[in-house]
Amino acid sequence: MAKKKQVGRRVEGWKAKSWYKVHTPDTLGKVYIGDTIANDAESVVGRIMHATLGEITNDYAKQYMKMSFKIENVTGDSAYTEFVGHEVTRDYLRSLVKRRSSRIDTIVLVVTKDGKKVRLTICTYTFARANISQEHAIRNAIIQAVAAQSGAWDLTTLLNGIVSGEISRDLFKAVKTIYPTRRVEITKSKVEPVAAPVDTT
Repeated sequence: MAKKKQVGRRVEGWKAKSWYKVHTPDTLGKVYIGDTIANDAESVVGRIMHATLGEITNDYAKQYMKMSFKIENVTGDSAYTEFVGHEVTRDYLRSLVKRRSSRIDTIVLVVTKDGKKVRLTICTYTFARANISQEHAIRNAIIQAVAAQSGAWDLTTLLNGIVSGEISRDLFKAVKTIYPTRRVEITKSKVEPVAAPVDTT
């Protein structure tokens, strides 16, 4: 038996969806960074959006820093985000590496005073090749310096410190007396997801 014809006009899937304009958090000026499409506002929340710091600040010397944001809420056709991490490009990392020198990576987990867990990857670049004991000393100095400062950080303060380079400059001061250091760079950050509370009832 032949199928009955559908009554009424069928709306194509993409035509039934709406576009939402995505903006950065307040601390980065609520800058428009792109659009996302969805059936409704609820399905937009939680999406991850990316933009370079150069695009956000109109400073194209900072195109090497890729920022990640998660959509937190939607008002009308505007979606607003929170910072969830950053990473520098591979080309930029390669430009920092010099022959007969050391790159010393330190991974630190920071808990901000507003309860966010952020994993930082901090790279120290030396003028000459460091030995193992010097590398250990530099890593320990980085960890201690971050621990000493992080109690005063909330997520906004941490983001501002990464974007401005202020944290990197402070860490450079902490390690330059241990071994001749060319640069300290926070090459990656990631806000760790918070576990949902367990229902014990």
